[in-house]
Amino acid sequence: MDFDTVIHGGTIVTATEQYRGDLGISQGRISAVAERLPGGTRRIDAGGRLVMPGGIETHAHIAQESASGIMTADDYLSGSISAAFGGNSSFIPFAAQHRGQSIDDVIATYDARARPSVIDYSYHLIVSDPTEDVLTAGLPRAFARGITSLKVFTTYDLLNIGDVGMLDILGVARDHGALTMVHAENQAMIAWMNRELAARGKTAPKYHALSRPELAEEEAINRAITLAQLAGAPLFIVHVSTDGGARRVQRARAEGAPIFAETCPQYLELTRADLDRPGMEGAKYICSPPVRDEATQEALWRHVQTGTFDSVSSDHAPYRYDKTGKLMNGEDAPYPKIANGMPGVAARLPWLFSEGVIKGRLRPEEFVALSATNAARIFGVAKKGRIAPGMDADIAIWNPETVRRVTLGDQHDNMDYTPFEGLELTGVPEVVITRGEVIVEHGELHGAKGQGRFFARERTDLTGRTARPIKEVALMRADEAPR
Repeated sequence: MDFDTVIHGGTIVTATEQYRGDLGISQGRISAVAERLPGGTRRIDAGGRLVMPGGIETHAHIAQESASGIMTADDYLSGSISAAFGGNSSFIPFAAQHRGQSIDDVIATYDARARPSVIDYSYHLIVSDPTEDVLTAGLPRAFARGITSLKVFTTYDLLNIGDVGMLDILGVARDHGALTMVHAENQAMIAWMNRELAARGKTAPKYHALSRPELAEEEAINRAITLAQLAGAPLFIVHVSTDGGARRVQRARAEGAPIFAETCPQYLELTRADLDRPGMEGAKYICSPPVRDEATQEALWRHVQTGTFDSVSSDHAPYRYDKTGKLMNGEDAPYPKIANGMPGVAARLPWLFSEGVIKGRLRPEEFVALSATNAARIFGVAKKGRIAPGMDADIAIWNPETVRRVTLGDQHDNMDYTPFEGLELTGVPEVVITRGEVIVEHGELHGAKGQGRFFARERTDLTGRTARPIKEVALMRADEAPR
């Protein structure tokens, strides 16, 4: 068989196993996996390396305005380049609806913004205005196009759609085989804490960590799961930052409910002490939910190891440390007026590999599951996330021994800082391939502007996870059945 590319001599790692072998690539697809493969127009020596599916980043804010009108620093060119240098061969950023916008207009806007991407992409919709037209026409058209996930919020005045709005969204998503994601924090608790802190003159960045208590996340996660149970719909809970929230996810999953969840590197690496850096430096570490403490980190790691979380995503929200981003309301702005979020799309996988695999917390197979395979299954990415004949040749070749310190330059984004500056990490994605084309090789960009393609997605695989019937809902629907 004639191959365009053969990757030979490496250790192939999947979500279930690892073995020595070669990969043959033809016309952008994996066409053969064998102990040895001859030929290949190009042969890539992977001796001493790990050959894994390219990462699928499923939580990133790229070329996106916040509800308050701030544009992220990364567009689809810089954002996709940064993702690629971090070992990702595809990503699914958000396409945000602001109030008054139609879903069709949102998608058209992001189609135009995404064209420069160097890696393949899809979108999650953010829905902040679930009007009748959105529910009955806009969302069904998006689902039919293969945009089969959407995100809602239980916090932020301009994004919170309330419990009824969330139930409406969950029902539409359920009927069309789509997946609802939720940012879960209790808005009333946060507003009360903000008022109490302001009355005491506590407005420095460090107080952001106190203003959004762990209890606010735990209550909202419980409520979101309960609403999903009533609607009979699957639910994905993003950026879980608390042990209590993770335990609520764990309990729902143990009951067989179709509940999925993620956490992020910042919740496993940073603490609220980082918000107490001199001057306004703490503003760099403001994100929501906030980073917590070391005891919470240990608990979250246990949840990563025991399967509570399906993925570890970056929540890349790149707002520069200047008047275009973090400091848009002034250099002495109170914490509620500081942009939420921090960058991390390039750091996610090198950090997870170093802290997880190298430090013995995770097996390489678990790293693959958390970085790519689970995301592909949950978000309906049928041709990515696995190494098998017929799959897209989305590959990352890792040197598991290279040691380097994180620097801003290594991130290849449009930011002026990285929250992981100076961390020593072991393990580097040396070669990243998207659909058979080398995008990054040994620190150099080979991908071209616009090389990435939009990919339509299928329904979430809910095998083994079924919503528990709610008696009253079942009786209501039975009463509607023809007699």
